Amino acid sequence: MMSFVARLFAKAEPVIAEARLRDAAAIAKLHAASFKRGWGEDEFQTLLADRAIVAHRATMGAALIGFILSRLVAGEAEILSVAIAPNCRGRGFARPLLDLHLRRLAGLGARAVFLEVDEGNAPANALYRRAGFRAVGRRAGYYDGTATALVLRRDL
Repeated sequence: MMSFVARLFAKAEPVIAEARLRDAAAIAKLHAASFKRGWGEDEFQTLLADRAIVAHRATMGAALIGFILSRLVAGEAEILSVAIAPNCRGRGFARPLLDLHLRRLAGLGARAVFLEVDEGNAPANALYRRAGFRAVGRRAGYYDGTATALVLRRDL
C-alpha cells in the first residue's frame, strides 16, 4: 500500500533521448508554441537529417515536453533552440535536458558551447548561469528589432 501511495505522489520525470527525424512535427509544434516565429516541420526535418546537428527530446508518456538542438562544427557547438512545453515550465525539466545535451556534445568533441538568449528571459538566463554559461557579447535589437540578445559561452 505504501509503495502505491509513494508512486501516486512521486514527481514524474521526463524520459530524455536523442531526437529523431520522426520527431520533427512534434518539435515544430512545440517550437511554435514557444517562440514568436516558430520553425516549420520541414525546417526541423532538414536540421534533424544534418549530421552536424545534435538533438535531444524530453517526453512524458507519449507527449513531447521539451527539446534542445545544437550544431557541432570543428570542436565548437551552438545551441540553436531549446524549448519546454508551456504547461511544464518551472518544474525543473530543462536542467537535466541541458545537462545531458552538454555531456553528449563534450563526448563528441565540443570544447565550447555558445548560444544566444533574450536578455529579458529571466528563467532561461538563470538556467544558463547555473549551468556555467557566461556572457561574452550582446546583440542589441536582435529579437524583433527591440530586444537584446546575450551571447553566452560555456567551455566543456
